Amino acid sequence: MTRYLAVYLMLAAGAVPAGNWPTFRGPQRTGVSSETKLLKSWPEGGPPLVWKAEGLGRGYSSLAIFDGKIFTLGDGTTADDPAEYLMAYEQATGKPVWKTKTGDAWNDRKPDWQSSRSTPSTDGKLVYVITPYGTLVACEFDTGKEVWRKDFKAEFDGKKGDSWGFSESPLIDGDKLVCTPGGETATVIALNKTTGDVLWKAAQAGNRGAGHASIVISEVGGQRVYVQLTASGAIGIRAEDGVVLWTYGIDQTTAVCPTPIIKDDLVFIAAGYKRGGALVRQVSKGDGKVDVEEVYPMKPELANKHGGVIRIGDYIYADSDDGGLPYCAELLTGAVKWKARASGKNSASVTAADGHLYIHFADGTMVLANADPAAYKEVGSFQIPGTGERPSWSHPVIFDGKLFLRENNSILCYNIHE
Repeated sequence: MTRYLAVYLMLAAGAVPAGNWPTFRGPQRTGVSSETKLLKSWPEGGPPLVWKAEGLGRGYSSLAIFDGKIFTLGDGTTADDPAEYLMAYEQATGKPVWKTKTGDAWNDRKPDWQSSRSTPSTDGKLVYVITPYGTLVACEFDTGKEVWRKDFKAEFDGKKGDSWGFSESPLIDGDKLVCTPGGETATVIALNKTTGDVLWKAAQAGNRGAGHASIVISEVGGQRVYVQLTASGAIGIRAEDGVVLWTYGIDQTTAVCPTPIIKDDLVFIAAGYKRGGALVRQVSKGDGKVDVEEVYPMKPELANKHGGVIRIGDYIYADSDDGGLPYCAELLTGAVKWKARASGKNSASVTAADGHLYIHFADGTMVLANADPAAYKEVGSFQIPGTGERPSWSHPVIFDGKLFLRENNSILCYNIHE
């Protein structure tokens, strides 16, 4: 009984279960780790560096960790090879295991906008990743051998809601692989994860295209619902057959990035560029139907560009748009409890574990702060080595008593266990 109660309380707090970190923001895609007995503060210069792996090339991809391997995406891994690669590394040492070419490098108008961005997902048998061009690639877990691939644009009339390339991490749910080509005819699709065969297509008329968010799972009245945030707003899809159950539209904006936050029947969404954050409640209507009711509309003070939002209990934490000003707000009301100037500058990616926020700033500053709705207090910070040439936009990972950071050409592993 005690074990089940502990699991329930962990999930209620928004934490992910221990075991692996198989996709973007962890098993439940909350960005909150269940790790405990972590350092309560950091020494000057930061926690001890365990290892550093180099040669990843350019990339804003975060990390997936499963059964002793780390997976990420990067391009320009060598001076004479600008192509993009899916790569595997040993978790314990950072030594490379394999790399597989996924396609051409993403070269945008500005250097800061270039390079790979999707975080891989894995079930321990296959590893899946989406290139910025919208190519979904499945590779063998142990060898990196390509098994199958799908082209979102050519096969599904997919489109992006902005010009910055696809960034989603595919969702693995049982035998299904679920992802977002975007557009009107196959807004979200479910594939057989082993073969790539299409199981269903969820179509939303007038959809502006895929955003940068990744799909999350909710349960409403015994009904499994996939929730995604696209360039048109939030969408709820029946997991069984791809029927679109509900939509919640937002005004068009430059880009839509944060992954939705789920608490019971509640869905919190946010967008940057001063758009804001909104809360809706999913309501079961019986016969497999679900609708949504607005709790509060888009509040500009809850905007978040691409650093992500996390929930701990009844509170959410995020960067204020991309201003490098972390905030805490009450989930149910949207009331801001605090907004603070931190040690780092510019856009900040936020994750959490063991009562603390781990904030990764674009200027390469890594901060440890108390996850406390009463006030913002930093208890450690350091400048990550080798940062500054390009923004530090990758989301941090806390797993197995370690802090893992992707910094463009490198992965750094820090020991944060007490």
